[in-house]
Amino acid sequence: MTEIVATYSIVACDLEAGQWGVATPSKFLAVGSVVPWAEAVVGAVATQSYANPRYGPDGLALLRDGLSAEQAVARLTEADDGRDQRQLGIVDGRGGAATYTGSGCHAWAGGRIGHCFAAQGNILVSGETVDALAETFEATAGKPLAERLLDCLAAAQAAGGDKRGQQSAALLVVEKDAGYAGLTDTLVDLRVDDHAHPIEELRRLYGIHQALFGRTPREEWVEVDDGLATELRERLGRLGFDEEWPAAFVRWSGSENLEERVDGVERIDPVVLRALRGAE
Repeated sequence: MTEIVATYSIVACDLEAGQWGVATPSKFLAVGSVVPWAEAVVGAVATQSYANPRYGPDGLALLRDGLSAEQAVARLTEADDGRDQRQLGIVDGRGGAATYTGSGCHAWAGGRIGHCFAAQGNILVSGETVDALAETFEATAGKPLAERLLDCLAAAQAAGGDKRGQQSAALLVVEKDAGYAGLTDTLVDLRVDDHAHPIEELRRLYGIHQALFGRTPREEWVEVDDGLATELRERLGRLGFDEEWPAAFVRWSGSENLEERVDGVERIDPVVLRALRGAE
């Protein structure tokens, strides 16, 4: 089974943060259903062009078994009779990277690698799109991985992008035990399946994701003294949450999907506080 997924992508990791991720847009419906694959501590894979979707799970299995990104790319493509039309990028658990572009991929097609990233694309306006992915990733060191990947997509689109236009985009980032409730490794998994400006829409969705599930350092949380507790109770009451404190606060935060930012009532995440103050 193959699908024509002409696109560009960046596969990358932040070893210090323990995060691996993939970001990709395309003139293709629901690119996130085919291209990005990642597993915490193991690595990340992007499979595209006349994509072989098995490259995702099979590539991660090879990395899990100890192969490097370069070895995994070689193993996958050598076993695939359709390799000439495939494009593939892999980053392994140690930050090693490899990219592959088959000789039958539609021009412009190619890739670049560096420490902790592989950037690749096909049916592009020019190689400047891949250059923008690589250069932006290197220039944004120190920012959260998800934000770096979004910056890469925006820069690559500005440099020309997919010569056919835009339709969908996806962002996947994994980190061990860092997902919802600490019970999953999926830190960010956002998809824009069909949109006139998918990269901008993906960034908007990421902003909502961060508001609901982002992490504010505990030292920045606000102490709930008697005065603030009174204010919170009054605001909650005006919103119809008239149970005793703190039951009203717990129910309101759950109704707003902010429960991941709540931990007791002695201190409050400033994001939650702003949301409550702006709710009336």
